[in-house]
Amino acid sequence: MSVVVKHLTKYYGDFKAVENLSFEVRPGEIVGLLGPNGAGKTTSVRIITGFLMPTSGTVEVGGKDIRKHPYETRRMIGYLPEENPLYPDMDVIDYLEFIAELQDVPRSDLRRRVRFVLDTFQLHDVKEKKIGQLSKGYRQRVGLAQSLIQDPKIIIFDEPTNGLDPNQVMEFRKFLTNLGKDKTVILSSHALAEVQAVCNRVIIIGKGKVLADAPISELQRKFVGKDVIVVEVARPDGYSADAVMGEFERLQYVVSVTHAPAHGDGEKGYKFFLDAQKNMDVRKHVTQLCTDKNWTLLSLQQQTVRIEDIFHQLTVGKEKQ
Repeated sequence: MSVVVKHLTKYYGDFKAVENLSFEVRPGEIVGLLGPNGAGKTTSVRIITGFLMPTSGTVEVGGKDIRKHPYETRRMIGYLPEENPLYPDMDVIDYLEFIAELQDVPRSDLRRRVRFVLDTFQLHDVKEKKIGQLSKGYRQRVGLAQSLIQDPKIIIFDEPTNGLDPNQVMEFRKFLTNLGKDKTVILSSHALAEVQAVCNRVIIIGKGKVLADAPISELQRKFVGKDVIVVEVARPDGYSADAVMGEFERLQYVVSVTHAPAHGDGEKGYKFFLDAQKNMDVRKHVTQLCTDKNWTLLSLQQQTVRIEDIFHQLTVGKEKQ
């Protein structure tokens, strides 16, 4: 089953949270939905899942419009929101059975589905415990379990690995990869490495608009046209971060510069990402500039294009005109 979003717009009063958003997620795809805080990710997810209605535009889930068929479309989706809504006074197994009944899981299949999610997320040891007594990691696993209790065709996870330890994250990656073989999966996350590990494709949004929609490999090929240089300099007297960035921007072959705090959030040093024209090694120019300005160069290295670099460039990068 596909999720098709067309020209989605959502206002909160005068504030435009989502603007003319369009994309499609097809069966068998695991798609990462990325964006900085306030980009419109959560609003978009809440509209797709039927918790919010759009101001304009359409969303089709399994070929059905969410406005015209709200009940049917919600039943097709398994959803784990970022703020995991649980009932702390309920036992784990009672809660899962309760959710199964809400999702209209047939009585003949209910116990099998509950056993399946208990097995999948290793919850048998705590199934008789109150949810409020569980650790954050276990509560997150209960949330994951409830999202799959009705065997949905479409899965939407918002920050699903919050609270999981590294071993549990690895297990979740394997599970998600298998899940994506016959289901439609949308993964909204700030964990860029997580997205790169499991997603076939990424949709990057900023200020409510789609900035990129492509397989990660395609984005890497697009951005590999620039070499990324990472520069750290000790904080020079009389120079703000913007002033130092301006000096780097004027270097020959430098396409754009972005600033990321380093060493105590800029108290002792400044860190910059320099995008240079391909095959143009600007490190010697950086070194010469630091020598001329009497700046202490803490580190200088060239790095390959990662999903983090692409995200940074699209969401906060300042292109040189």
